[in-house]
Amino acid sequence: MVEAAGVDQASRQHALNALGAEADLMSRDKDSSVFRHRFDRHFPDLYRLFHTLYGSRPDFQEQLTALVLQAARSWNERPSGLKALDEERDHNNAWFLANSMLGGVCYVDRYAEDLDGVRARIPYFKELGLTYLHLMPLFLAPEPHSDGGYAVSSYRRVNPKLGTMEQLRELAAELRSNGISLVVDFIFNHTSDEHEWAQRAAAGDPEYGDYYWIFPDRTMPDAFEQNVREIFPENHPGSFIRMEDGRWVWATFHTYQWDLNYSNPAVFRAMAGEMLFLANQGVDILRMDAVAFIWKQLGTPCENLPEAHTLLQAFNAVCRLAAPSLLFKSEAIVHPDEVALYIDPAECQLSYNPLQMALIWEAMATRDVALLSQALERRHNIPDGTSWVNYVRSHDDIGWTFADEDAAELGINGFDHRRFLNSFYVNRFPGSFARGVPFQDNPRTGDCRISGTTASLCGLEDGTGQAVDRILLAHSVAFSTGGIPLLYLGDEVGQLNDYDYALEEGHGTDSRWVHRPHYPAERYAKRHDPATPEGAVFEGLRTMISVRSATPEFAGTRLVHFDTKNRGVLGYQRPGEGTHILVLANFSDGNQTITAQTLSGFAAGAVDLLTGNPVRIEGGVTLRPQEFRWLRVTPARV
Repeated sequence: MVEAAGVDQASRQHALNALGAEADLMSRDKDSSVFRHRFDRHFPDLYRLFHTLYGSRPDFQEQLTALVLQAARSWNERPSGLKALDEERDHNNAWFLANSMLGGVCYVDRYAEDLDGVRARIPYFKELGLTYLHLMPLFLAPEPHSDGGYAVSSYRRVNPKLGTMEQLRELAAELRSNGISLVVDFIFNHTSDEHEWAQRAAAGDPEYGDYYWIFPDRTMPDAFEQNVREIFPENHPGSFIRMEDGRWVWATFHTYQWDLNYSNPAVFRAMAGEMLFLANQGVDILRMDAVAFIWKQLGTPCENLPEAHTLLQAFNAVCRLAAPSLLFKSEAIVHPDEVALYIDPAECQLSYNPLQMALIWEAMATRDVALLSQALERRHNIPDGTSWVNYVRSHDDIGWTFADEDAAELGINGFDHRRFLNSFYVNRFPGSFARGVPFQDNPRTGDCRISGTTASLCGLEDGTGQAVDRILLAHSVAFSTGGIPLLYLGDEVGQLNDYDYALEEGHGTDSRWVHRPHYPAERYAKRHDPATPEGAVFEGLRTMISVRSATPEFAGTRLVHFDTKNRGVLGYQRPGEGTHILVLANFSDGNQTITAQTLSGFAAGAVDLLTGNPVRIEGGVTLRPQEFRWLRVTPARV
């Protein structure tokens, strides 16, 4: 312990000496004193985490010092407005837990053509109530095959079709002045094979060859692949592809996406530099892509390893030095127990909630809320200072991520149930209302995932009134369970599947483009007419948004289970000071009553927040098919 403390002190002094040697980094002005304060506060964590990853290397101290210098230079370059935001959020570090938070997500080109088009839509974002805007991958990427932008060729250049980095910086500033935080993807498991680092590695530069997992023959790839699963077998077998010169490079996803080698601290420093660069452009939140895959170790599945968490924490520690208001959002489509492990104030402060999303659709198909209710009771509550990002659907496919052991407790066979859900949502099951499209359908194994817009999956293509009710019911859960509700923009006016996606270059083999339609102008034009499906959906969502932002019980994420004693009706409570919000949501196709006995823990008088009307609950509450109620209730005195 004494030796470790001595190394810590020596490393700290080494970094301070290096900072002192660069006068512009440690001058006497306020900014330098702020950085020194942050250094004193956060260096111990950075040292501990970096040492865990790289402490066995003889150049550890030099690598750590170089990282601190890099952070100091980035802080010096950070615009004054962003430094002021850092200070403001230092005093309000729970800003993202507010009940006024509302997210929207879109592809720039499909929703607004370019960055200037996004900027022109800010008045609409304010009308809707957005406080968080996620722009899907917009950096330079290979064309036309870019995996939807997730194959990055440069983290410092915007795709020229969308605009420039200067325009992104200006957009971020205007969004911020309108109370909207900017979210972008940080694809840090891999780069495209057209990235400068990959090009140098391919040309034989040993420095950049060490940025990737490159081997001269199949010996090591074969050893790794004994334990590593295939992610996209239809794209290439295994996890490695052959380079033009005969070597083999790790490519977990597509052939043109090469995995970075984080066992090399130079890679960590390089990616920390890209991260801080984006923070200095005005990005508030980074969606950390594919977090489960970022650390590789022979003899393991190379997913969800402990070092993946250490890496995220180390990146956080760097940001606390140089961009302290930057937050991370994890994208981990893995077992629910593994998803939860990434959610921590020191790791990823936000996380997608894929289990809730999948089980909303499961309950919609089965008219049975048992799995969804079980998940909310067991898996919803997360550490203080963190938040879910709740969504009905995203840019990605829908996969059935529930745990088989959870399903088994309810008498459900996970394999058979997934096959039913896939059949239901691609309209292969009798009586299905859904119009989804299969993604990566494998008839041999029964594996399949689902593409489709919310409206098409809810049956709006058939023009039935129930479809609007289903759309609103699904969103009511995302809006009321706790966390940041996230809308895929266009869904708020009931956009439908785009079956012409296959005609677009590079999209023909990826059915997910069916639910990434272009801006539905004709639907937005009808949003204020409640007699239309577009207007009914928009008005219903706007009511929820308005009520949520005016209801303090909806702040944060804490949720209390409520057993409705009815498998057709979901129930839960959002606790407040003296009152609770009781949420009831009927997923069945018939009227359902929650009995007086079930509600006996509450006083007789309640208020329906969505209508503003008083409600007497001592005789029970009856809900129509697909109806939901947000009731402010008072616990009965014992």
